[in-house]
Amino acid sequence: MAGKPRVNTGKKGKLHLRSNWVLNYFHEVLKKHHAGYFVLIDPEQCEIEKCVKLAREVEQAGVDAILLGGSFLTNDLHSIAKALKQAIELPLVLFPGDSMHLTPHADAILYISLISGRNPNYLINEQVKAAPWIQRYALEPIPTGYMLIEGGNKTAVEFMSGTMPIPRDKPDIAGPHALAAQYLGMQMVYLEAGSGATHPVPDDMITVVKDQISIPLIVGGGIRTPEIAAEKVEAGADFIVTGNILEKNGSFELMKAFANAIHS
Repeated sequence: MAGKPRVNTGKKGKLHLRSNWVLNYFHEVLKKHHAGYFVLIDPEQCEIEKCVKLAREVEQAGVDAILLGGSFLTNDLHSIAKALKQAIELPLVLFPGDSMHLTPHADAILYISLISGRNPNYLINEQVKAAPWIQRYALEPIPTGYMLIEGGNKTAVEFMSGTMPIPRDKPDIAGPHALAAQYLGMQMVYLEAGSGATHPVPDDMITVVKDQISIPLIVGGGIRTPEIAAEKVEAGADFIVTGNILEKNGSFELMKAFANAIHS
């Protein structure tokens, strides 16, 4: 794993990261395995002890990083994140639903802009509100173009954001959105079918998007088996995210099967 950064205190006591170690680590994963595997832990779905147990199994199973977050949050994110960081060595990356879902007890944050929608609150407003706290907490921001893709049912993020997903049969719409994200300077693109999606992101859409960008492509939502995960990698996904399937049927053996399928 790439070495963690040191921080220095600048004017007004603000902390500044000296290196983008998490993003660099992601690129190292791609060099080593061709594709990587993230597990999403939703603080709303587990208490601290359960989250820590899952995180330890995740690390032992060969997963590459943990995403922490969800669309709606009432549990104590600070306590959960702090407990996770004390228990594991894997990068802990925030996956926030809004600007309040922040904590200093993480390594980085997917600094997402919901580019598939036209709601200005999730295009730029939440990002502006979060920016000073990301700086204060010395979190590594990873600018990410976030795109909702129709997954067969209405998802929590769709409801909370008030936006419509890109139709799953419209890869010609998804491609230019992803290219625009890259042109805007974003470092990753995330195609999201949504937690508990009936259908994952279609293979042809993944291929079209990947053919148009040169930055890493994350794909998540509705990926229920290692075989499906491998298909998404074959189609062009650089990182696969699972979450809901592990919350319902979580086991060390299942996560290891996902990791092996994705890495191979």
